Amino acid sequence: MQDLQSIWVYLSASPLLHLFLTLVAYQIGLYLYQKGGMMPLLNPVMIAVILLVTILLVTDTSYETYFNGAQFVHFLLGPATVALAIPLYRQFDKVKRSAVAILMSLLCGSITAAVSAVALAIWLGGTEQAFLSLAPKSVTAPVAMGITKELGGLPSLTAVLVMATGIIGAMLGPYLLNMLGIKNWAARGFSIGTASHGIGTARAMQVNEEAGAFSGLAMGLNALATSILLPLIWYWIF
Repeated sequence: MQDLQSIWVYLSASPLLHLFLTLVAYQIGLYLYQKGGMMPLLNPVMIAVILLVTILLVTDTSYETYFNGAQFVHFLLGPATVALAIPLYRQFDKVKRSAVAILMSLLCGSITAAVSAVALAIWLGGTEQAFLSLAPKSVTAPVAMGITKELGGLPSLTAVLVMATGIIGAMLGPYLLNMLGIKNWAARGFSIGTASHGIGTARAMQVNEEAGAFSGLAMGLNALATSILLPLIWYWIF
């Protein structure tokens, strides 16, 4: 046991260890997801998060130590987001034809996501900080944390809520859309992107390119809309 602990201490000093663990955890999640017939409940991001959290808890490793080693993946989020413009460009004609529907869907989705989150927090007896931290949960993490910070909430809590929202949306969103009888890939993708940002977009991209393109569009537009509308709504109400 002492030998294993010594080996772990040695390995944990390497900045590549946590990057390696992150990639392995995701590959395990992806393997289970594919073996399960791409069932949404076996979301690979969720599985990877569970595995990594378990490892960090068992080894008593701080998040700061983990992030120092795995931050290269964080860096790649920027190029990956920009790369979403490629499938969007391929679907640009459909985007232009659906401009009015996109605008109305965006406004309804953005406002509904924020208002429903605050209403839920009020119903559960949350504090004002909880309202502010929960309201931008459907926006991609960097933007959501920035909104929360400016309004006086807790960015760290927002980050957790954003991650949970993305995973839940990617897992349950397809089932809900099936129940509602929504089969149009553009509509499905835009709905997922508005509600569950990057994680939902990754899921949509795996299923259908058109859905992924509209999901990426929704993710970007919802971040812009929420960053403008939420402060206005908040100061108007409170």
